[in-house]
Amino acid sequence: MSSDYRFLTEWRVPGTIAEVSDVLRNGRTLPDWWPSVYLAVRAFGEAGEVGSGTDLHTKGWLPYTLRWTLTLTEPVTDTGFALSAAGDLEGTGRWTFVQDGPEVVITYDWRVSATKPLLRRLTWLLRPAFSANHRWAMARGEESLRLELRRRRATTDAERAAVPPPPGPTFPWLLPRGSRH
Repeated sequence: MSSDYRFLTEWRVPGTIAEVSDVLRNGRTLPDWWPSVYLAVRAFGEAGEVGSGTDLHTKGWLPYTLRWTLTLTEPVTDTGFALSAAGDLEGTGRWTFVQDGPEVVITYDWRVSATKPLLRRLTWLLRPAFSANHRWAMARGEESLRLELRRRRATTDAERAAVPPPPGPTFPWLLPRGSRH
């Protein structure tokens, strides 16, 4: 059975392409603004430069984690950028940005194969659950990006403090101590 997945996600967030690109291009900050999914990162190379990347420890709603690396394969532009994945997930991803009035339409085209033994062996049975897990993670990403953009636009400490924190990971008691936020 195939362990291949294709996910097409669309987000709409208030802001500009420059603001969105500034957040999404920097893998180092993922645990800060998207902690429900990105537990820990180790970045390499200059953020936003082709060949730069991030070693990731991630999870979704389900109680398992993944270790993998995202590497930037195309330059970050006003229209988006592309990535490759290696490790527990292997494949490609492409972020695209389109300004639509006061909002940015963000599309993520994620084509990935599960290589982690648990996922690879159980895909035939649990594909719907794994797909739902991805949709949950991406919904947290859109929510977290909206909050991060609000936080970055705040002009005073009081405005920043009024922005709620992003949602945290599920089942935090199952995570290694160094992964908790």
